[in-house]
Amino acid sequence: MSVSAGEAKVALVVGNSDGIGLAFTRRLLAEGWTVVGVSRRVAAIESDRYAHHVIDASSPTFREALTAVVPARVDLCVYCAGIGEAFDPSDLAMDATTVRVNFEAMVSCAAAVIPSMVRARDGHFVGLSSIGDGVSSDAPAYAASKAGVSSYLAGLALALRPKGVFVTNVRFGFVDTKMAKSPVKPWMISVDQACDVLARVLRTRPAVRSFPRKMAALVWLLDRWAALRLSLS
Repeated sequence: MSVSAGEAKVALVVGNSDGIGLAFTRRLLAEGWTVVGVSRRVAAIESDRYAHHVIDASSPTFREALTAVVPARVDLCVYCAGIGEAFDPSDLAMDATTVRVNFEAMVSCAAAVIPSMVRARDGHFVGLSSIGDGVSSDAPAYAASKAGVSSYLAGLALALRPKGVFVTNVRFGFVDTKMAKSPVKPWMISVDQACDVLARVLRTRPAVRSFPRKMAALVWLLDRWAALRLSLS
């Protein structure tokens, strides 16, 4: 992941005012990258190789605002923005916002950076999905939005690999951030561990990386059970 002084690699990190995005931005800077950060709040980062733009991914004008600040060349883009609120069957208004931030804004981010990567025949787009991208009665909008992320990134990976651009879908389980709201959090990992996974992703450039694998296997089984229940209902 490290960058030599002559390379001047540029990364765009969206959703980096806290959690994984903030920690990974700091790691990129420590490794010699130049980083542009975008989030709905100011990030607590000070570096002469860092620039920050306050843009809310839930805003209808997110794509236009993001496009206006994207550097001419982006070697790496990491989309970390995400929300997930408790499901309220009496009020589904938050579901639309969840889909907009988790999925639609990520597609807008891809539209802002990938064309220049294709022209350069080089670049890496990383999106943070979730192991919980199946069927969920507790958080249907969150699960659906992450399913959209996973499916979209898989298609992009296949389409863009021949053009020299790598796309990776990172599917985390529970990470010790404010997003981990479930009362039960099996195999929860630290933010540092999540950053270690992202660092390996930058080196190996897989199409999909699920972590922890034990949790991915468990959720796969639960998804199959949910599908069976639906078919029998």
